[in-house]
Amino acid sequence: MRILVIDDEASQRELLAGHLERLGHRVTTASNGEDGLNALHGDGAEAALVDMRMPRMDGLTFIRKSLETNPDLAIVVMTAYGTVESAVEAMKAGAFDYLLKPVDLDHVGVILNKIDSNQKLLAENRYLKRKLEQVEDFKEIIGTSSAIKKVMADVSRVARSDATVLIRGESGTGKELVARAIHFASQRSAGPFLAVNCTSLPETLLESELFGHERGSFTGATARHLGRFELADRGTIFLDEIGDINPATQVKLLRVLESKTFQRLGGERDIKVDIRILTATNRNLEAKVREGSFREDLFYRLNVIPIVIPPLRERREDILLLIEHFIKKCNQKNNKDIRGITPQAKDLMMRHDWPGNVRELENLIERAIVMATGDVIDIENIDPFVGERNAAPERMEVLNLEELEKKAIVEALGKTGGGLVEASELLGIHRNTLRLKIQKYKIQ
Repeated sequence: MRILVIDDEASQRELLAGHLERLGHRVTTASNGEDGLNALHGDGAEAALVDMRMPRMDGLTFIRKSLETNPDLAIVVMTAYGTVESAVEAMKAGAFDYLLKPVDLDHVGVILNKIDSNQKLLAENRYLKRKLEQVEDFKEIIGTSSAIKKVMADVSRVARSDATVLIRGESGTGKELVARAIHFASQRSAGPFLAVNCTSLPETLLESELFGHERGSFTGATARHLGRFELADRGTIFLDEIGDINPATQVKLLRVLESKTFQRLGGERDIKVDIRILTATNRNLEAKVREGSFREDLFYRLNVIPIVIPPLRERREDILLLIEHFIKKCNQKNNKDIRGITPQAKDLMMRHDWPGNVRELENLIERAIVMATGDVIDIENIDPFVGERNAAPERMEVLNLEELEKKAIVEALGKTGGGLVEASELLGIHRNTLRLKIQKYKIQ
């Protein structure tokens, strides 16, 4: 285990650390609770041996603060014979056990065995929880169309391997759901699944988020920060909008793919991780390779197994199933009892092109449910934005996909007075995606 020893007495600290290292554990030490919290944030730990009486921050304060962010940390407090009542108080605050000073090293081994058994039980509970999440993630991928059946067949096949997968599709098609389904159907399902939207962070922060940083590596780096690659060890990391990462990050990502190693920002030590990398994009990566903004070698490393999720307009036979699913889901979320949808509203939704795909449909159903005064969704409950775009289908048919998308964005911005957040909600897409599309179509 990784064990943190906190004691202001150097001799006691060194005695415990040496004994634990001889038992095969990895040990970090600190002389007070404040330094202990920093060490816990930097190196992590499964267990901590903590003296109750220390300067700057005592053991009881350490327990309360550390358990706020590390609820699974097993804390063993160390206290003198005359202050056993403080150990009782510590147990009430969440400590796992206590030791009386002078510490009996044999007793330390007994407590560590108990901690190990408890950690295995916690891991088993997490595993069972993830298995339940796996079932829920598969339930979210709705449809009987041949297109969605192919996606699910691809998910089942690739889940058995550890190959890198590139999930392609328009915004709102459910790329993260597919990534989750792959993870939870794989042998890594007991490990972590971490998702990172590469456009949600500025370029300056994305590298720190992915690779972590050392204390003092840049202004504001007051402590060591573990990146997502390190935190996803023995699990899966999902990088969404991978086509938008900058060249420097592309180089570092390529190294992770090739060697499963990286360095924290400001670090000098190679860190090796056991992770599976899944990525997704709504961009034409081949075109970005040709224009020189995306590395060709990285593209081939990412595109080992491609999975393409079709847009909703190409699997219209799934729309009614999705409507039924989202009515049930949004009823429960909003404490409503909507029983269905009128034929007129259903026809309108079947004719809509859904530029925001499944996300747009879910958002529309939730708005309709919240605003409905009766027990069914009717045309007046549907966003008028959908009705207006379906009012002249003969004219819509002559527009190509990009013209449709541009027109939808212009109309959404017009309705919201240029508000990006409101317009993105109206379209059912992320505001960062909307910002990129505004730049793409040069919409003022």
